[in-house]
Amino acid sequence: MQDSLDLTTLIFLGLAVFVIWKLRSVLGQKTGSERPPFNPLARREEPPAAPRDGDNVVRLPGAGPERGGAAPVATAVPRNWKGVVEPNSPAARGLDLILQQEPNFDPRAFTDGAKTAYETIVTAFAKGDRKTLKTLLSREVADGFERAIQGRERAGQTVETTFVSIDRAEIVGVDVRNRVAQVTVRYLSKLITATRGPQGQVVDGSPEKVVDVTDVWTFARTLGSRDPNWQLVATEAGQ
Repeated sequence: MQDSLDLTTLIFLGLAVFVIWKLRSVLGQKTGSERPPFNPLARREEPPAAPRDGDNVVRLPGAGPERGGAAPVATAVPRNWKGVVEPNSPAARGLDLILQQEPNFDPRAFTDGAKTAYETIVTAFAKGDRKTLKTLLSREVADGFERAIQGRERAGQTVETTFVSIDRAEIVGVDVRNRVAQVTVRYLSKLITATRGPQGQVVDGSPEKVVDVTDVWTFARTLGSRDPNWQLVATEAGQ
């Protein structure tokens, strides 16, 4: 009787070990489709769509070759870019160079992300939110923002900024050198902004007046790197 029980126990134990091993082999592996943390400047990394006539379909840089074959080589395919940048312009050629190294780059999605980044950075700067700014700015731009924030703090000033609208965000320049891409965006927006002194008095701007603002910002990223994030590397007031 005891031998029968021991044999039965061993059989069920063996089955349990086999089931656990199978589950772990399926659930314990990364599929490569895990979504990274959200960043407004990140490239939109979506699975490639089914090929269409004229599409240049290649795997994402760093994804590795297909099983049993060599990695395909990306080839620059000039696009018209009508509605994005002026066709046959330096910016259009710059977008072609980006696609040569990162075929999934979507300039329209980039522009949407740049809008979010613009509002996020302007709002964080007004609040003195250094933690948010640190992740979105290059060191040089971050140093400039930091000096401005410290100057306000020493003067006991606070800034109130409210976005009314971002009327336009358009790519006006693209430059690719030594795998570093720089994309320049012109923003047309409407803001309400006021700077208050230590006693709450308005020392600059207005808490009620809507003003039209034009800014030209440049974002940069090393193409083909594992880091998908773009950083703000230059700012200037536009005309």
